[in-house]
Amino acid sequence: MKLLALDTSSEGCSAALLVDGEISERFELAPRGHTRLLMPMVRELLLASGLVPADLDALAFACGPGSFTGLRIATGVVQGLAWGLDIPVVPVSSLEAVALGAIKTLNIPEYSGIAVAFDARMGEVYWGCFECRSGLPVLLGEEQVCPPSKVALPSGLDHWYGVGPGWQYRSGMPSAITGQAETVDEALVLRASWVARLAVIGYRQGKAVPAEQAQPVYIRDEVAWKKLPGR
Repeated sequence: MKLLALDTSSEGCSAALLVDGEISERFELAPRGHTRLLMPMVRELLLASGLVPADLDALAFACGPGSFTGLRIATGVVQGLAWGLDIPVVPVSSLEAVALGAIKTLNIPEYSGIAVAFDARMGEVYWGCFECRSGLPVLLGEEQVCPPSKVALPSGLDHWYGVGPGWQYRSGMPSAITGQAETVDEALVLRASWVARLAVIGYRQGKAVPAEQAQPVYIRDEVAWKKLPGR
């Protein structure tokens, strides 16, 4: 399988190409450089692999939650490519992809919890809790947006790891939550290679969609409208 994955949902900009299980990736921390960097990364990956866009079987992208502007960039690129190539798209949760990255980089053991927090601005965080099962993140409950003081952990797990830039606000989280986190890594930034790994699984599970259904997941849709003049 040949799958191209994109991410512009945070300060990182990355593209990853998965070819028969092997991944190559381009990544750069560039909070305002997504538009400039993304397509050159794609072209570079394809050229290095000796492929052309028509060789791809599917696309994937981190669909959110995350930066509103960043999500729109990746959505626009992936929709345009999918329409032009007539191939499906696998949307992947940004929170879930970071949870996978935590499992891989922090060597999180089986049946441990991963609490992922992103900065949602406006005094809130995007929050998602996952359990490590067979080396993959499994969502517990629902992804949500809330003030740091309102975050909660599902019961039943003894070991928790906190990851994602939203943990910079842990001083505002309940002490019962921060006390359960054995390790906190607020520097872990989403990478397209993690998106690609989850997308292959999603593709096999029938989660691929046509281009018009590849939409960003904001969780808090009303924010975009509140920022518009006159709204």
